[in-house]
Amino acid sequence: MLIRQLATIAAIFALLGSVGLAQDQNSERQEMLRGGATPKGIYNVFGLDGTGLGRTTVKFDGKYAPGTIVISTSERRLYLVQGGGSALRWGIGVGRTGFQWKGTHKITAKKVNPDWTAPAEMIARQKDVPRHMKGGDPANPLGTHAMYLGSTLYRIHGSPDAESVGEAESSGCFRMRNTDVADLYARVPVGTTVVVK
Repeated sequence: MLIRQLATIAAIFALLGSVGLAQDQNSERQEMLRGGATPKGIYNVFGLDGTGLGRTTVKFDGKYAPGTIVISTSERRLYLVQGGGSALRWGIGVGRTGFQWKGTHKITAKKVNPDWTAPAEMIARQKDVPRHMKGGDPANPLGTHAMYLGSTLYRIHGSPDAESVGEAESSGCFRMRNTDVADLYARVPVGTTVVVK
């Protein structure tokens, strides 16, 4: 019995060692997918990162139709309603004090590797801000994917700064880690209702 337990423990350590090696080999890829930012959590054999920001299925009671995106600014969470009392949930970055807003819009456009142009209001606040960045630039503030909300300047988008996700630092947009925004992007079409509370 003791020999069997020791063999099991040895097998687990061997597996974890090989997973650690695979993680080392994939660390460069993971860093790229996070936009080059240092991760807040630690990736492990179960795919959890320890941040609480990644996709998870949760109970969701509400009057919203399946397929609706509900953003809770106070929770810093985005919900994609699934029906049957559940939703997919991701962590997001939200607007800093004075830049938060509430309302309902539709996704009017979706873009992979979107170009970014600094709004006039941002240029007035930050004289040294770049005026324009091409899509695909690793420093592009919109990250790898963007979903545009109504006719506003607001978007749900990725970020080259994964550390900003979960914080209140934006000018009113909703930031997601690049891996997470790509996941959401694939799940929602143009025309999706987005409710910001």
